[in-house]
Amino acid sequence: MKVDSFSLPLSSPLATARETIRERSGFVVRYDHRGETGVGEATPLPGWTESLDDCRHGLDDAATVAVDGGHTDVLLSLDAASVPAARHGFATALLDADAKADGVPLYQWFEPDRRCSRVPVNATVGDGSPDETAEAVEQAVEAGYDCCKLKVGKRTVDEDVARVRTVRERVGDDVTLRADANGAWSRDQAADALDRIAPLNVAYIEQPLPADDLAGHAALRGNGVGVALDESLVDRRVDSVLDADAADVLILKPMVLGGPGNAHTLALRAREQGVKPVVTTTIDAVVARLAALHVAAAIPDVAACGLATGDRLAADIAPDPTTVTDGAMSVPQSTGLGIDPAEVEPDA
Repeated sequence: MKVDSFSLPLSSPLATARETIRERSGFVVRYDHRGETGVGEATPLPGWTESLDDCRHGLDDAATVAVDGGHTDVLLSLDAASVPAARHGFATALLDADAKADGVPLYQWFEPDRRCSRVPVNATVGDGSPDETAEAVEQAVEAGYDCCKLKVGKRTVDEDVARVRTVRERVGDDVTLRADANGAWSRDQAADALDRIAPLNVAYIEQPLPADDLAGHAALRGNGVGVALDESLVDRRVDSVLDADAADVLILKPMVLGGPGNAHTLALRAREQGVKPVVTTTIDAVVARLAALHVAAAIPDVAACGLATGDRLAADIAPDPTTVTDGAMSVPQSTGLGIDPAEVEPDA
């Protein structure tokens, strides 16, 4: 097991209701298994995962276990609750090697009978004035996207409703709109926002309330705007979210959930209970983006996912084998993740 660090600047700062992200730092993980070298990525995002230092310590400890132990021992040493990004890095490398050894792309390793060449994706638009937001959505639509997610929650509810209204007026009814509040609203603010946004045909509001308020999210459902939970999956088990009837949609981030395998399992569990899974990145480098893409590709009829985030980075650790056209991302059909470990250069 080999671990190398990297740091990538964003092409422009990404403002959310929680913070402003300016760079992404993490680790490339390589692991030899079944005659193949698999590659993974651990890119922690504090507040969602462990810190960068804790991620490094977790990977260092796992590398020590790997000297004399097998892959099961390594996985057991990486707790998904305490070091999810570190576990994601190793688990992805292991899955990449397994899928290569079996001669299939990773999504088919999850679902052998599945054939998928493209996954629908949404564009993400950050905070801005109504005109700035509408212009950004118009540009995304011109680029082929038919689903856009707007960041809300940093401004007043009045301002955010005005932003959504301006976008809807400018792009018409054929574009699917979503909004992400990152837990910024109180119950009263959220109820007010959803009541006023409902006539604007918004598919769902992502994390309108703080992460621990499952009862509040459950109460918001059923008024014409779906409720999606994201941050709530950081500290709460998915079972508790589903048992609380708190969500119409689950936002599944493999980096936060401890690996692609965990994310795929949770997507299937959500589907069984009538909740839609949407797979997204945490603004990762190309290896983790590919892992998330394969998870989404393994889910039949998946809704548009938040995977088209490569342009958020000013540089990357390897060439991206995917393309985004007409609002969908191509899925590599070569074995494993679809990337050659020799092309992954953390210092690139």
